[in-house]
Order: sequence, then structure tokens, then C-alpha cells
Amino acid sequence: MAGAKGTTERGSLFVTTRWSVVLAAQDKARPESASALDALCRAYWYPLYAFVRRQGRSPEDAEDLTQSFLAKLLEKDYLRAAAPEKGRLRTFLLVALKRFLANEWDRARRLKRGGGLAPLPLDTAVAERRYQAEPPADLLPADRVFERRWAMTLLEETLDRLRAEYASAGKETEFESLKECLTAARGEIPYGPLATGLGLSEGATRVAVHRLRKRFRETFRAAVADTVSDPAEVDDELRYVAAVLSRA
Repeated sequence: MAGAKGTTERGSLFVTTRWSVVLAAQDKARPESASALDALCRAYWYPLYAFVRRQGRSPEDAEDLTQSFLAKLLEKDYLRAAAPEKGRLRTFLLVALKRFLANEWDRARRLKRGGGLAPLPLDTAVAERRYQAEPPADLLPADRVFERRWAMTLLEETLDRLRAEYASAGKETEFESLKECLTAARGEIPYGPLATGLGLSEGATRVAVHRLRKRFRETFRAAVADTVSDPAEVDDELRYVAAVLSRA
């Protein structure tokens, strides 16, 4: 996902934030809003699907409802109903989805019969396999499934971006060898074995781990920033996501 372009300064971090672009275009005809919203929907549809499934819907109905909800979002008129929760994409999407599920079942069935927009190409077969691996409903109710999957999506997106960066620099093997260090405590990182495997000195390996962890923090922050519209919300949202991941 495209966040800020290579900067971690608060003021400039939000120049290209997708959610900010979408919200800024609620009552305007900015063409970049449509592409920004489309990208956000493609990135974050699975937490929505998981929430619908946890409501007791079948896989087929969950697919129809998720597609219909995203189609309504992509029409852009739906954004005009955004209330104060619009500052955070996570909260806006969940509140809007709950309203949609309460009011839009019949409309979703009509869309299934061909009355709506072209659906996003969602891989619901993969989504269903992921959903079957979720904890049972008595341990993880619908809202917490959504929170968990939202946080995991941000983490997966960050790792994918880092992997692509390292691959483009010819360092994919280094990334795959060191990625486990991202979640390890400093005293638990096996620098010696890692150095041997990479053919580096232990000192060089320590530097490589430090750089990877630093770049992870920057990239993760940019991914989170892409889902809020106010710079003041980034730190709170980071703490929220970190707390959810600690429970995962």
C-alpha cells in the first residue's frame, strides 16, 4: 500500500495518505479519490469478510454482502454519511458495515442477481480457508475477529513491502534469514548462527538486524498512517494495533 513517500516526518507523512485523499474528495471530483478508495478496499476487505462470517452468514452470503458493501463504498456517495468515526478507516468501515448489514440484505441479494457494480476480484476461497483457521466464536466474537484481522493485515502488508524492498536490492535471502528478529527480544537474537548462515561477520549481522528493525518500524508506521486522516491519531492507532497483535 502506498503511504508516505519515504518520509517519517509528521507534517509530510499525510500528503499521500490514501484515506485522507478519499475523505478530502467526499464532495469533490478528485480522480485520485476513486483509485485510493479502490486500493484501500482491495487491501482491507478480508477483515470485513471475517466479521460478516462471524455474524453467522454462510460463505456465499458473506461474499455477496462484502462485495455489495464495497460496491456501495466505491460509489462514493456512501462516504458522505461518514460521521466523526471517519478519521480512522478501521472504525469507519466497521460502523458502516454494521449499518449496511442491518439495512441492506435485500439489496445485496438484488446485486447478486446482476443489479450492481462490477465486483472487486476478491479471493474468497483463500479467505474462507483463513476464516476456518480463526479461533471459535466463543473465544473471539465478531468485533474482535475484525480487530485481529485488521491488525494482522497491517502487519502482513508491512512485511510484504519490506520483502519487496529487500528483493529489489538483491537482499531477499537476507530478509528471509533475519525477519524472525523483528519479533525477538534483543537478548534472544542468535547473531552467531545468523552470521554463519549469511556469510557475514557477527558485527555486520548486528548492523543488518538493526537496519531491518528500524525499517520495519518506519514501514509499519507508514502503513498505519495510511488508514487515518489526522496526524494526531497515528500514535494512538499504533498503540491500538500493537495491543491487538500482542493478543493474537
